[in-house]
Amino acid sequence: MEKPIHILAVDDEESFTFFVKLNLETKTNNRFRVTTAGSGREGLNMARKLLPDLILLDIMMPGMSGAEVAEELMEDERTKNIPIIFITALVRKNEVKNEPGHMGGRTFIAKPVSKEELISKIEATLKLKNKV
Repeated sequence: MEKPIHILAVDDEESFTFFVKLNLETKTNNRFRVTTAGSGREGLNMARKLLPDLILLDIMMPGMSGAEVAEELMEDERTKNIPIIFITALVRKNEVKNEPGHMGGRTFIAKPVSKEELISKIEATLKLKNKV
């Protein structure tokens, strides 16, 4: 069995990180291992310590926003190449339509997100990373 893909989910909404962990770990035959963080600062520290394969990052968080976390990660030699998928409630599903969502060159997903959409974006993002 292959090593699971390590995802760091950073969101101040505990219900969202619970949804991500539950759906990615238990409903995909353990293809994913999910670590969660409840704030931008905690997520930044965990990313530097754990070096996950991919980060799901909420944009709007108190204290340190997802954009600030991403900026710091990009300035760090150890974390600059970790793919980030922004998660946001700032954009509605109907505004995204069928176009792939991108913000500042980063993939994003509008909340609410389905398990299928989440897995699809993660797989597509990791495939793009591995081609580089």
